Amino acid sequence: MATEIEHKFLLKNDNWRKEIYKSVYYKQGYLSSTDKNSIRIRISDSNAWINIKSPVVGRQRQEFEYEIPLSDADEILETLCHHPLIEKTRHFVNHQGHVWEIDEFRGDNAGLIVAEIELSSLEEEFTLPEWADQEVTHELRYYNNQLCKNPYKNW
Repeated sequence: MATEIEHKFLLKNDNWRKEIYKSVYYKQGYLSSTDKNSIRIRISDSNAWINIKSPVVGRQRQEFEYEIPLSDADEILETLCHHPLIEKTRHFVNHQGHVWEIDEFRGDNAGLIVAEIELSSLEEEFTLPEWADQEVTHELRYYNNQLCKNPYKNW
């Protein structure tokens, strides 16, 4: 079993932009988002994955991810996933030995920017960058599976 341990934060300024070392565009959609799991299809460049996560809102949850053919992912996103789809650019930033993933949303979620840090254990310590603000790890509305149900433009 794979486990994901992460923290989510809002940002207080754009100072993180000068630290970006890579950016990747993602398009994703949800086949299912229930009290038992969320099942997502994601495309990035010429790769695609199906991802299954447990529904726990918080720092730790189960996660399984498998690569699938790009043509299958395109068809699933257009015909089987809930809309609107999630579109975002993920920026990667190194900060004191950790990689921060900063999602800058597009489309119906334009204007929302969320930073995440993944850890290897619940006890792992990290330093909060000066550009990170309020932690929203436990706020359901900031999760991608919820943003396709209630986009940021409706908040």
